[in-house]
Amino acid sequence: MKELSLNILDISQNSISAGATEIKISLIEEGALLTLTVEDNGCGMSRETVERVMDPFYTTRTTRKVGMGIPLLRLAAEQTGGTLFIESVTAEENPLSHGTVVRATFYTDSIDFTPVGDMPSTMCVMIQGHPEIDYVFRHKTPILNVELDTVQIKEILGDGISLAEPEIIAWLSEYLIQQYE
Repeated sequence: MKELSLNILDISQNSISAGATEIKISLIEEGALLTLTVEDNGCGMSRETVERVMDPFYTTRTTRKVGMGIPLLRLAAEQTGGTLFIESVTAEENPLSHGTVVRATFYTDSIDFTPVGDMPSTMCVMIQGHPEIDYVFRHKTPILNVELDTVQIKEILGDGISLAEPEIIAWLSEYLIQQYE
């Protein structure tokens, strides 16, 4: 994928398919190290499944026979000298605290570093497509700290107003863009 934001979109869709009601996304830049973390409270994966998702010829989807999202993210991280780590707890293992954490590290000073991409648009696409999900987004660099928590926004808006409303999405987009300036 050409941008990490597209990997984030793909992983978040996997979280939604796993029944997640909350997805936390963080991008933390410290020096030349970028740590991308996507954490959900979905049904989780067994240890065997976690090992298999690294294989591009494994997928749980019935519409195609390959699953390239995680293998491409792993490749992007490793090309910079970074790593990919997945931790998952199934609902059967822990009914109260289950889900998956995908963490990738990248060295941003590598010639092979994939740019982060357009995170305001990525977040708005996810929110508009699944406004019922609670998203927590944070992008921290030495010079900025971008944050968005849809639970707080839902509390302000009150019941009956969907985050998918065009006016709300436009406001969210502008809110995120302003934080990046």
